[in-house]
Amino acid sequence: MKRAFVFPGQGSQFSGMGKDLYDNHAAAREMMERANEILGFRLTDIMFEGSDEDLRATRVTQPAIFLHSVAAAACSELPAPDMVGGHSLGEFSALVAAGAVAFEDALRLVAVRASEMQKCCESVPGTMAAVIGMKDEQIEAICQGIPGIVIPANYNSDGQVVISGEKEAVEAACAELKAAGAKRALPLPVSGAFHSPLMEPARLELAKAIEATPVQAPRCPIYQNVTALPETDPERIRKNLLAQLTSPVRWTQSVRNMIADGAEEFVEFGPGTVLQGLIKRIMSSLNPA
Repeated sequence: MKRAFVFPGQGSQFSGMGKDLYDNHAAAREMMERANEILGFRLTDIMFEGSDEDLRATRVTQPAIFLHSVAAAACSELPAPDMVGGHSLGEFSALVAAGAVAFEDALRLVAVRASEMQKCCESVPGTMAAVIGMKDEQIEAICQGIPGIVIPANYNSDGQVVISGEKEAVEAACAELKAAGAKRALPLPVSGAFHSPLMEPARLELAKAIEATPVQAPRCPIYQNVTALPETDPERIRKNLLAQLTSPVRWTQSVRNMIADGAEEFVEFGPGTVLQGLIKRIMSSLNPA
């Protein structure tokens, strides 16, 4: 039986996250204190005691979820995975789990990504919306017909896609999608238009950081968001990490490809169980009752 390790992205954070790992596992405690040193502030204090508002800031959310995820995987007694994947930010956790990037290097990279994306959110206003109950192709076609910037950003599972872009364009797309038969098209409480061209200003600094980060061939394939394909070549991994900033997260396609390549068990490491729910829906669509 092949096993996949998967790692969540932004949105799965909660106050108190990681406290049990810190209290009960010396390895996790060591990683978390090392992260505090590298970041220059006590991220763990915010993780354990911060408000929802404190945790929602992108510069905090991303390193917090990354740290929780990699610490949980490091404390696992399961055998090494046959493949890994991560949703958006989770891709960086997956790279650590697969041995492609060292924990400290990946944390520094996540910190740069988070900081630059937060700057984008503040200088280039945008938003996102969840679309439920419509085929991917219909969503893509409607977004293409809307003036301004709005694109499918997260292919989360069959019948669940998140769109991203300029506020007015996203609102217009939501109205069109509902009129075309979407069950729901709900604005999300996010600070920016992630995985859309509005994140372009973050590219330069992120590109520099990725280029400066040592990347090794992973111990097992990583199914990256941009291609949804198993990648093992360090240079392709770098290229896809950067492209992910402004490209859709192809999670549905990634999970389908993992299943096609033999994955029978998916283990989620990180706060919450969001990916477990998405994976169950994807699997049920492949094997309808």
